[in-house]
Amino acid sequence: MSELVTCSGLTRWFGQTKALDNVDLTLTSGKIIGLLGPNGSGKTTLIKILNGLLRPTSGTALVDGMEPGPESKAIISYLPDRGYFPDWMRVGDMMDLFEDFYGDFDRAKAEDMCRALGLKSESSIKTLSKGTREKMQLMLVMSRKAKLYLLDEPIAGVDPAAREFIMQTILTNYNEDGTVLISTHLISDIEQVLDEAVFLQQGKIILHEAVDSIRERTGESVDALFREMFRAQL
Repeated sequence: MSELVTCSGLTRWFGQTKALDNVDLTLTSGKIIGLLGPNGSGKTTLIKILNGLLRPTSGTALVDGMEPGPESKAIISYLPDRGYFPDWMRVGDMMDLFEDFYGDFDRAKAEDMCRALGLKSESSIKTLSKGTREKMQLMLVMSRKAKLYLLDEPIAGVDPAAREFIMQTILTNYNEDGTVLISTHLISDIEQVLDEAVFLQQGKIILHEAVDSIRERTGESVDALFREMFRAQL
């Protein structure tokens, strides 16, 4: 499988705080990968660097052989950890925006998912519940045929039924030739879909291994191992 993400000595400082500490990481195509760690471990910083929203203090990050920038953003579908659409927009406006910006956006798929959510094009964002807004934003992200999906805490702050819907949406709609990187500390909800797990602690990668290998080697689930390793930080 081809290398899709390559980080070498990746370091990022915020003032006196080192958010990422000499990260070496290689991710290949065709995987669903969990970026796992407690709050403050550097997950969002890494995702933002890969998406070109932050620059490294030192080291390199490459996506499909490119430094993060306009060309790499064309192959990345990014779900931030908070909503970013203004309340005055309608659902149809958002689909129009994605269709204008991204050549790989599948409008028909987006409309099908809207119907599954019971959303109408003329629905205003300000009338939607928090959970529905998050589902809608995920729907837009997963309607692209991207090479890399960067999903930052897609199941945080939603109820268990919504989490199940979100995970099913990811599983049934991502480009299977691409890779999904899911940041979360809620391991039990996503473990069943993961091919690989990357554990981050205080900006350092302390484990990167296939999920099946972790279970075979330790005799534990990824969630159980995570709880043991990060018990004091949870």
